[in-house]
Parts: sequence; structure tokens; C-alpha cells
Amino acid sequence: MARLRSIGTVALAALLVTALVAAAAAVVLVRRPLPTVSGEVVLTGLQAEVRVLRDARGVPQVYADDADDLFFAQGFVHAQDRFFQMDLRRHATAGRLAELLGDVPEVVRSDVVVRTLGWRQVAEQELTLLDPETQAALAAYADGVNAYLDGRSPSELSAAYTVLGAQVDLGAVEPWTPADSLAWLKAVAWSLRANYDAELGRAVAYGAVGDVGLVEQLYPAPSAAGSSPVVSTVDAFSPTAGSTGGEPSPTDVPDEVAAEEQAAADALAEALGADGDPLGAAQEALDAVPDLLGARGALEAGIGSNAWAVSGEHTATGAPLLANDVHLDAELPSTWSQVGLHCTEVDDECPYDVSGFSYAGLPGVVVGRTPQVAWGLTNLGADVTDLFLERIRGETYLRDGEEVPLVTRTETVEVAGADPVTFTVRSTEHGPLVSDVLAEVAAAGRAAPVPDLAPPSGLGGYAVALQWTALTPGRTMDALLALDRASSWADVRGAARLLDSPGQGVVYAGTDGSIGYQASGRVPVRQLGGGLGQSQGTWPRLGWDPAYDWAGEVPFEDLPSVLDPPDGVVVSANQRPSDAFLPFLSADLAQGYRSERVREVLLGWVEEGRRITAADMESLQQDVQDPFAEVLVPHLLAAPLPEGGDSTPESRAFTREAVALLRGWDGSTTADSAPAAYYNAVWANLLRLTFADQLPEQAQPVGGGRWFAVVADLLDDPDNPWWDDATTTTVVETRDQVLGRALTDARLELTASLGADPQGWQWGRLHRLELRQQPLGDPGLPWPVRELWSVGPVELGGGTSLVRSTSWDAREGYEVTSVPSMRLVADLADPDASRWVDLAGVSEHPWSGHQSDQLSTWAEGGSFPWPSTPGAVQEAATDELVLRPRAPAPG
Repeated sequence: MARLRSIGTVALAALLVTALVAAAAAVVLVRRPLPTVSGEVVLTGLQAEVRVLRDARGVPQVYADDADDLFFAQGFVHAQDRFFQMDLRRHATAGRLAELLGDVPEVVRSDVVVRTLGWRQVAEQELTLLDPETQAALAAYADGVNAYLDGRSPSELSAAYTVLGAQVDLGAVEPWTPADSLAWLKAVAWSLRANYDAELGRAVAYGAVGDVGLVEQLYPAPSAAGSSPVVSTVDAFSPTAGSTGGEPSPTDVPDEVAAEEQAAADALAEALGADGDPLGAAQEALDAVPDLLGARGALEAGIGSNAWAVSGEHTATGAPLLANDVHLDAELPSTWSQVGLHCTEVDDECPYDVSGFSYAGLPGVVVGRTPQVAWGLTNLGADVTDLFLERIRGETYLRDGEEVPLVTRTETVEVAGADPVTFTVRSTEHGPLVSDVLAEVAAAGRAAPVPDLAPPSGLGGYAVALQWTALTPGRTMDALLALDRASSWADVRGAARLLDSPGQGVVYAGTDGSIGYQASGRVPVRQLGGGLGQSQGTWPRLGWDPAYDWAGEVPFEDLPSVLDPPDGVVVSANQRPSDAFLPFLSADLAQGYRSERVREVLLGWVEEGRRITAADMESLQQDVQDPFAEVLVPHLLAAPLPEGGDSTPESRAFTREAVALLRGWDGSTTADSAPAAYYNAVWANLLRLTFADQLPEQAQPVGGGRWFAVVADLLDDPDNPWWDDATTTTVVETRDQVLGRALTDARLELTASLGADPQGWQWGRLHRLELRQQPLGDPGLPWPVRELWSVGPVELGGGTSLVRSTSWDAREGYEVTSVPSMRLVADLADPDASRWVDLAGVSEHPWSGHQSDQLSTWAEGGSFPWPSTPGAVQEAATDELVLRPRAPAPG
């Protein structure tokens, strides 16, 4: 026994030694990539000395004598802080993730689809269109990144490479190129595209219910909730004379033409809703694209962004204030990287003095301020994609009665640790055939039914092409750097003119006292071409008929714009920009619950004579009032609880304990709120009970603004067919039965998850945020790895389509899926009185101290000083790194 105990002790000691050695090695591997942030570094490629000052949160402020050195240094510090994120992004946008992550089916599928869309090719074409100054900035930025990469092994760049390298052979890290930066803009545009989900959703829903009228009830007009547009007066902008940008009204269409178009649309809807429809292939393919910005199904989930500006006539300082928070998926590291870029002397040769939020991998600042102006961005939500049903026969497709050759190219996806995957991309005049991409759905595309009036398919069958404005090279990078040089409203509008994709709503404030809004982006003009919203792009279109083609683009001069509105307030939160221009922008915009709440609060302050401060702007960003509660709660309180079956007086009394929480509730969804916990559980159950029996999974509600408007209409129609449970064939359910069942089911659900006493429930215990760095923060990975690359959980208030938009997916649970990824308030009276905060931090490195050092402040609704003048930057600095040019070799 003593001998065994001794052996056991020795073995345990050996294991402990091994564990300690492994732990020590892990510490070394994790700390090895931590960058040098003070002292001096000598670099080849610089023209003169550059100073990089970092504050207590590691945010870099760069000072250089010329623009090339400025962007060189930005590339260097981005690589210091975020190179693995940059490398992951460039692999994803080039369709090369499998080279980095290996033979994972979802990864290979993503690469195939991205290569089909051709992001990288478009980025390379875009480079040649840009201004010489922009090309120079991209080249200098790439040189700075490569200066940091020079002589460093992958493990010295990020501990993530060390972990991945244990699984696959990664090889050497490739140099950065300007096209790597531009390709990221394609990912941004993809994530912020609009209407694609709704267009497919309509067709999928029709296939399930077979009634166009019922489907359209699920897609209310963007004005259904009664919110105000961004631009409220038609004379705030001047449409171009004779422009084709507008839409004909229904009265402009002769009755016989409208009837013919409706018949065509009905036939198309019937074909698209049938089993074996090629749209299923398209849906599966496009869902495989990595959403690197994390705005998947943005409008569906009720996410977007908030931006507003208040004129100095309403502020405490007499100068404008501007607020912006951009809503994206919760990610680690953050989507954004805070930075300041300052020419030591601002002139024509070095015109930059800007700070704000940038993308790691891209030169410049995306959202921020210069000494004279500040700007925020919200997704415009214009419909910039269309799906075209194409008649394929062999290697040709039907086009206006003629067979036209398909355009083809061969792509090869290299897969670490496995054989490469080679495939052919086929395209029509409208774009790539996305239904072609996945082999397992090709048969469905070939067998797809079509409208009776369509030409016969032959042996080739039908396919689906994607037309998307971002697949045409543009000048968005020129636009971003033009914003970084802006000093006036005219400059901001000039930059917006170049912002091709993604289209944005630019909210502006200037030190001259002005505020404004400018819509931007390349927006297609659709011909009438078919009924049932065909001209608005709400249903897929017939590719063989030119009457369905795009007919140019909306002129920039016709896009909604306003300078100094009479009420002194500009509010943009993804709602319709203007009623006058709704049809050609999109039929599927946000309902405006967030924007209306912001306007209500701001104009309430104005009416009471309050002088608005930066602190007021920040408090409004934290508003957690649920806008739909005042509509739904009265119906819930009046609904009878179920009787019969398993229901008893005791069970009904049990449910009423929870229902009592809603009496007198003000709709506030703070993290500690018991009523908010129950209300949201009732809402999720109500959506499930109303729609899950009739809609396929991909069309079921995620919650948010569109579904607020849908259910608001249904509440006024207690016998609407959507209330009926299709699985109970002998009973027809009505509104009150479904409401009562939702109250009961939610009570049982929260009893199981939060306890039997409703008074002890808290919304934050359900509504939690956990940040995970992909791919190493995945819950399925071993704890030591997962722990290094994940943070949380954090309990939050708020919800979908609230001002504090901490969104959740009603199909999956209450966990937070998207958040305000950053927040800023710019003070145009005193730049150093401005405030900002990031979701997580500037660094991707565990143990850097800056991976998530802003998270707790962000979660509490706080922020940090945003210094931008030299004195304030110097005062805030805790580290200084001097980058010196390498002296030329002698002789």
C-alpha cells in the first residue's frame, strides 16, 4: 500500500511538473505576440519620424509629417493589434478560409460561394479606378503592415496561429496588398445589403401558405408603424429634372397592363413557392457566405444603427452635438479599431487630422470627426440586390428570345490537409448563378417548375442569378478618405457622392453650426416589369425578359438630403429616408421604432426648453423603452387564460402571478426587470404559436420591428387566419386563445429557467452577452483555448428594435446576438469634450490588457474621453512609440 501510495505521489508530481511546464509554455506563447508600444523602432519605408501615442486603453494616435508615413504607421499599428483578424478577413473575402482553417465543410462551402460572387476580382478592378492619392494611401498602409510582418513568424504575430498550426500546416504569412484592404469593403457591403432576405422570404412563405395576400401581411410597408422619415419635407432636396429615379404611382398603370402583370407575378409566385424551386438552392448558397461584419438579416433582426444630430440652438454650448452607435453582431475582437491620424502640419500635402473608428485592414477612419466636422453612419437599407430566375439550356441561357452563351470561369479552393476543390462559376448578364454553387442542390434547380407563360426549360432547367450593385467596381475607398479630409457640409456631400457601396445615411454636424443628412449609395432603378411589387424588387424577377431588367441608377442629386431642418434635429435609424422616395429605395426598410423614440425624446426636450448636453445624448443612447409594449400589453391583460385540457383553477392562478407583473409596467427593459423578462418570454411564445405552424423555419419570426408591425395589425383582426393553428384541423383558433396560451407557456418556461417566484425574475439573466473570437472562442473547443478567446457572459438590458438595440433571435432564445458595436458623441463646441467607447477593446491579444478593457464600461452605458487636439492627446498618453526611418546603406 505504501509503495502504491509512493508511486502515486511520484506520478502526481510528474503530472504537476508537466502541467506547470505546459502552462509556462502557454504563457510564453500567449505573451510572445504582444506588441512593443513604447521606445523606438527603426523601419524601412518611412520618410521621417512618426510618433504613436497610446492612452490607458491602448488607443493609438499617430502623428506624421506626410500622408504616406501616416498611413504606413496606421498599417503598422493595426498589424500590431489585430493582424490575425486582418488575415482571417482577407482569407474570407478571397474565398481562401480553407487554407487557414482546413477541411471543414462549412468553411469550404463559404470559400466556394465567395469565389462565385467574385469579391476579390471586384476589389482588384476597383483599385485601378481610385484617385492616385487613395492608391498611394493603400500602398503605404500595406507597406506599414508588411514592415510589422517582416522577420516575424506566425506565432510572433498571434497566439491564434500557434493553436491553428497544431491542426493544419499554415505555411508563411503572405505580405499584405492594397487589394486585401479593398476586398474587406465587399464583405461590409454584403453584410449591409438589404431586401435579399425579404425577397427570398416572400417566396418561401408563399410556398408554405399558398396565399399572396397572407404573405404580404408579413411584409408591412415601412410607414406602417407611423414613424417619421429622416427627411420630412419634399423641398429639402431637389430631384433632377426628368429623372427616372422615381416610381410611377399605381394610377399611372393602365388597368389591362396591371392585370397582365399581376397574372405574371402570381404565376411566378406559384413556381417559386413549389417544391424543388431553385430559390432553395440560392438560399442555401448565399447563407454560406461568412457574415464578417455580423449584420446577417439586419432588418429581420431589427438591427441597424442610430445616428442623430442636434442644432446648437438646442444645446447647452450653442454648438451642435452628434451621436452615433452602429449595431452589428457581438464579436471579439471588436469590428472597430479606434485610432487618431494626425498630420503634424495640415496642408495640401498632408491634409489629415481625423480620429474615430476604423476597420483593421483598411487605411483611414470610417466614422469620426475632423476639427471642423463630425459624421455618423447608418445603413441606408436600399434594395441593391435582385434574384433573377434564368432559363438555362446546356451552356446557354435565354435572353430576349435568343440563346446567349453563359460566361464561365474555373475556380480552385485550396484546402489545408485535403485535396483542392475545383469548380466552374457560371454567370448571366445579371450576375453569377448562385443556385449552381452547391452540388447537392443542383438537381433541385434543374427540376424547378416555372410559370405557364415562361419559355420551356429544356434539359438544362432553371437557375437563379444574383445581381448586386457591389459587384460593379466603385469608389467607396475614395469616399472614406474624402470624409477624413472634410471640413464642411460641401465636403461631406462630395464624399457621400463617391460612397457607392454599401449605401449609407450620413449624419453630419459642423463647427459652423450646421447639421444635415445625406443618403448615399448606388441604387438601381427598376422597370415596372411585373405586378406584385416587381418594380420594387420585392419578388424574384424573370431573367429572360428585359422588361424586368434594371434601368440605370438613381442620380445622386435625387437621393434624400437635408441641411439645417427647421426643428433643429436630424434622426436616422434605418427608417425610410423620405416618403417621396420610398419606392425606388426599398419596400423593406426598418419600421422606425428606434428613430421615433429618439425623435420623441429629443423634441420633448426641445419643447420643454432643455439645453441638451453630451451627457443627455449618451443617456438617450441607453434608452431601453420597448416601443411595442404599449400596444401588446393591454391585449395580454385582457386575454382569457386557457380552460379545459390540462388547465385548472390552480394553474390559471399560477399564470396570473406572472401576468400581474405587466400591470403598471412602464415598458422599461432594464437588466434587473422582472416584467421585462416575462414580457419578452410571452413575445417569443406568441410568435411561435402564431407562425411556427404555418411557416418553414427560414421564414419564421426572429422578432423586432417588422414583426411588431405585423402583430399590431393582427391584434386588430382577432379572426385572421394567422391566429389559427394549422395542426388542429378540427378547431379554428382566434387571437385571444393564442394570447392566453402564450401567457401560460411563458410562465412555465421562466419557472423552469428562473424559478417559481416571478418577483425574482430578471431580464438580464436571460439576455446575456458573450463575446467569442472566431474560430478559437467556439464553445466546442477545449476550455483553456476557449477561455483565452472569449469574454463574458454579461447581463444586459434592452432588446431588438429598441434604442439600446441588444438584439436577440426569438427562434433561438434570449441570448444577445447583436449590439451597438461602438458609441460616440461628438461635441462641436469642444472636440476634447467628445466621448467614445468600443464594445471590447483595441487589441485581439489575450493578456494584452486591451482585449476587452472597454466592455464593462460599454455594458454599464459609460464612455471614455475622446481626445483629438495635440495637447489632450499628449495628456492622455501613457505610452509613446517612435518609428524612425532606417538610414540608407552607405555607398
